Amino acid sequence: MSRENAPNPAYPDGLDGILDQMNARRAPLRFAPGEALPPLDCDLETLAQTRVKLPPSSTKARSDHARKSWEIAQELEGQNALLHLNGLLIAHLRKRTHPEHTAALFQRLWAEHADLLLRDMDLRWKVSSLTTFGDHGTTTAQRSAGMGLSTLFGMMKLYESERLFSGRDPDRPFTLDGRAKAPLPLEMNAFSLTDGGLDVNTLGRLWEEADKDDVIRPLAHDMLQRLIDDPGTVFRRLHRLRARKLRRMEQNATPDAAKAGITLDVPKDVAEPLTKTIKWGVVCTTNAPLLEVARFVAHHIDIGATHIYLFLDTPDPDVSGLLQGNPRVTVTTCDDQYWSGFGKARPEAHQLRQAFNATHALRQAKGVVDWLGHIDTDEFILSPKKLSTALKTVPDDSAAIRIFPAEALALPTEDAMPRHFKLSTTGPGIAKTAIHDVYPTFGSYVRGGFLSHLAGKVFARPGLGDVRLAIHRARVKGQDVVNTSVLDNVHIGHLHAPDWTTFVSKLTFRQTKGSYRVKDGQEAKSVGRLLAYLNDEEGEEGLRLFFEEICLDTPDLRTRLKRHNLLLTPRFDPNTSLQKVFGITLSD
Repeated sequence: MSRENAPNPAYPDGLDGILDQMNARRAPLRFAPGEALPPLDCDLETLAQTRVKLPPSSTKARSDHARKSWEIAQELEGQNALLHLNGLLIAHLRKRTHPEHTAALFQRLWAEHADLLLRDMDLRWKVSSLTTFGDHGTTTAQRSAGMGLSTLFGMMKLYESERLFSGRDPDRPFTLDGRAKAPLPLEMNAFSLTDGGLDVNTLGRLWEEADKDDVIRPLAHDMLQRLIDDPGTVFRRLHRLRARKLRRMEQNATPDAAKAGITLDVPKDVAEPLTKTIKWGVVCTTNAPLLEVARFVAHHIDIGATHIYLFLDTPDPDVSGLLQGNPRVTVTTCDDQYWSGFGKARPEAHQLRQAFNATHALRQAKGVVDWLGHIDTDEFILSPKKLSTALKTVPDDSAAIRIFPAEALALPTEDAMPRHFKLSTTGPGIAKTAIHDVYPTFGSYVRGGFLSHLAGKVFARPGLGDVRLAIHRARVKGQDVVNTSVLDNVHIGHLHAPDWTTFVSKLTFRQTKGSYRVKDGQEAKSVGRLLAYLNDEEGEEGLRLFFEEICLDTPDLRTRLKRHNLLLTPRFDPNTSLQKVFGITLSD
């Protein structure tokens, strides 16, 4: 078929029609007598000290320039006057003609006040500024980087707007199994999730091109950084799909005997949220003191938990009294009557009691929540956005979710809550040398730099049959549920050793029944063996040296963690949640 006869349903008049439509809005902005843009040598420093004031609406009638100036002032009222000047210069530069010094003044504005503009300007005007650099840049780098970024953001706006009609939020990727088999337009090859480099090449080339010019560099680099940080872009969605694909390939390459797992079907009625907002809850078995339980409950209610199932491993009238009547908390006392009601004796191991209670709660949670997580009272969900929003990104075919831990950095005393958390050195993309750089003396004994578990905790969908919610995994008939997704950017904040007193007071229990147990066949370099040696041979002095390097929140440790992107400082204030939820204010 010839080009002359090719159908063009999107634009019936072809490129001639496109150009006519584009140029129809490029008539110059006329000035009324006495009106003009500020001169090239205007005092930008003084202007930067003023705020935008909206003039009387009657001024709009004077000229095209006055009308546009008023419209921009209406949008930016109360903001820095340099933002108004930037917008007005852009408006003129979009037209076929404009005052001779307009582009030069735009260049001067960004050369002298980029920091202020980047701090105060919203993203829409930043994109418009990049477009203006593409049209009126004074260097090749300005024009190429500006045009490239303008095109990128324009296409993103088009395809992200269309994608909303799929019914999925921007931060929710599609499923691997939902891929259509149709070819791409223009006979293009599809992007390869596992080997494709188009994404990094696109972003990297734009970064390097902008890096050649001092004027456009701050703006371009700011927007590219925002682009890769935003969880709702195609780049982040492709990253998540790539991770899923690689995990699936790894699972498929593992011999069946080693997998020992099962894939659960997720019926549509189970995958469909109970309400528009995804509901979630947690279950916990505890014998912690009242204050710790109250903090745990308050934190999770404050961040949006629909329901909390709390099992008291031993009766505690204070905890029961505080939570009695709270519609979002179900308190169960695990006394002899409780266990005899199931026709069984109380399990000896606390881990077995925890798993039994969590599984019992999972059955109760059907129709109450969409997801139920099994965590402890020293564990707190940390999420930069609402967990209900983050849960929307979970594929419909996932039966469970894994959330990896972040271990709290300890404070010298138990009077305050930790502010900083550390991530494991075993994470993807972390250099193998990180463990020794961050923990130079004891790092080789402490896997990932964590005293406690690295596996994280699991959320499961209620209503999937005979699922057992164990400590670190969901299981069916002794097999792990393998269609388990990882929830990115969400962590289980673990207050495993939040201060020296807690670390020492729990040491014996953890050495005999908990995470510091020395198991048969365990490697010589393990935290359990190390703590046993330090305790026996060097006593408190040796334990303190260990605690101060591995656990204690110090500027030096934070610097070493930050160097490897292992420092997490989330919004975390359970004492404020305590006041909001229960009206309890702790004295200083």
